[in-house]
Amino acid sequence: MNQQYVAALSIAGSDPSGGAGIQMDLKTFAKTGVWGMAVITALTAQNAARVTNSWPVEPDAVREQIITVLEDMIPGAIKTGMLADSEIIQAVADTIPKNIPLVIDPVMISTSGYRLLDDDATDSLIKQLLSRAFLVTPNIPEAEILSGIKNISSEEDMKKAGKIILSLGAEYVMMKGGHLGGENSEDFLISKNEVINFSSIRYPYSIHGSGCAFSAAITGYLASGEDIITSCRKAKNLISQGIERAFCGKGKMKMVNL
Repeated sequence: MNQQYVAALSIAGSDPSGGAGIQMDLKTFAKTGVWGMAVITALTAQNAARVTNSWPVEPDAVREQIITVLEDMIPGAIKTGMLADSEIIQAVADTIPKNIPLVIDPVMISTSGYRLLDDDATDSLIKQLLSRAFLVTPNIPEAEILSGIKNISSEEDMKKAGKIILSLGAEYVMMKGGHLGGENSEDFLISKNEVINFSSIRYPYSIHGSGCAFSAAITGYLASGEDIITSCRKAKNLISQGIERAFCGKGKMKMVNL
């Protein structure tokens, strides 16, 4: 591949509706101006409203996908999404380079409540990958699991949970406040030294895939050489525009429209 291309890699599950997962990550990478590469960890049966089933890919297949892709082109940043089970998490940890910024979107529960990562796999995610993460991007339900704080219900709770998740080894935590409610959607980038607020208008409808798109956008901008604050600001703006233009099929759940 021509060296003028900057690439980002997503390691995640497939969403046949195109609204989340690998499909949304690739669309988002394109919007950030980078070449998108993808390693599939699971097949799912889902649409914007619900997930009905999922089938993990064999760990050796995940491992070989990563090795083969990296033989040809090294991404500027890597994102993980749905990792399905402990064996897949181990395969990812064994094969991704340690010198490339790693963005972890800890996909655990779908918007409709379908559990995408069991307790054992959550422990593996924390032990095998979170300690290597440049950035972790949990929403509130995911932050409750990772931090052990039940019922995160305020911005102060979000910041406290973020600090706990930071202590697991990541350099940065982006606490996403979409589930909190309020006039605006408030997200907090947390590091050892500071907390930076990113705010946007909250629209009066539910969105499928916004978390995937947000973390993928940050990954794309990081891959292109932007610093963490600029990457988060650009990603927030891009996804906010996509949410404003969101559309839906037959149901009430809308999808990000980048």
